[in-house]
Amino acid sequence: MNLILLGAPGAGKGTQAEILCKKLGIPSISTGNILRAAIKDGTPTGLKAKSYMDAGQLVPDEVIIGIVGERLSQPDCQKGCILDGVPRTIAQAEAIEKAGIRIDAVISIEISEDEILRRMSGRRVCEACGASYNVEAVPPKVEGICDNCGGKLIQRKDDTPETVKARLEVYHRETEPLVDFYAKRGLLKAVEVADNKEATNAKILAALGLRL
Repeated sequence: MNLILLGAPGAGKGTQAEILCKKLGIPSISTGNILRAAIKDGTPTGLKAKSYMDAGQLVPDEVIIGIVGERLSQPDCQKGCILDGVPRTIAQAEAIEKAGIRIDAVISIEISEDEILRRMSGRRVCEACGASYNVEAVPPKVEGICDNCGGKLIQRKDDTPETVKARLEVYHRETEPLVDFYAKRGLLKAVEVADNKEATNAKILAALGLRL
């Protein structure tokens, strides 16, 4: 089963992808993680992507789809995958179709902007391993310290209120049109966020017609 998770920044796509990954036994493919790894390793693709990101621009579609295509060719994706963070635009969605990548369902996680701002301001990321936390919803065992590696937790610039508002504007302009794009293809399943991640996940599984 190949799934796409849609939703505004802070909707909980990454958290839900992680849960679904374990329950369905298929990998979660986060373009953000792939890009950060490529940049950290200094690969040609990573350096190319970094030049755009440093300039505050979106990474071009051909770079994103190239990264995704490489990842999907790996053995662990033979039974399916969860795409988190891609496609971001209609052009990327069309490129995925042209690449022959079959999509079985698209989950749109619905959430209010007020809730997004509250969530994002509480988000913390390990500067060493990249693990993500939230001071309210998913706090670390020890404040400011990563459970996984003991690294320092920081607030990324991406998660400050000013940046979040700017990212939401980009989302509404560039990514939200994908809701109609996939609805017309009969693939869209809208899911309202619940009070906690487990309840939201239960809604997603129900929308997919799965009982696990």
